[in-house]
Amino acid sequence: MANKYVTDEARKQIGKVGEARTIEVERGAIRRFAEAIGDTNPLFNSERDARHSRFGGMIAPPTFGRSLSAAIPDVKLDMGESFRGLDGGSDWEYLEPIRPGDRITVQTKIADLRESAGRLGPMVFITTETTYTNQFGQVCAIQRSTAIRY
Repeated sequence: MANKYVTDEARKQIGKVGEARTIEVERGAIRRFAEAIGDTNPLFNSERDARHSRFGGMIAPPTFGRSLSAAIPDVKLDMGESFRGLDGGSDWEYLEPIRPGDRITVQTKIADLRESAGRLGPMVFITTETTYTNQFGQVCAIQRSTAIRY
């Protein structure tokens, strides 16, 4: 099948990055996030208890990065105004814990665009990669997400 939407011109958007945003992580924000997802793990809720862990203090739950508001680059495809969208899921890679007081810089780039035939017609898969980097230049997590337009 020839691509209808993911043309050579559209593929030039791969690598495009959104605005980098830096957010200071507050202990209360970690606790509220843990409460919202129903996670009572002391690592995310109690500095006193978390001090006895291998981390030496509180850390953020694994998907806490979702609350840090990444600026996602706009993908321009000639699909008209009536396309529908689905969340195709995310994969996470965890490298360093996020801790209270960290200044996390969040930046998203378009990692891939591909098109496939679907029951309702062509589907476009947009893969983005969001990197969460702390104030020491250490990458804490990488989130790879897929959005589906059809």
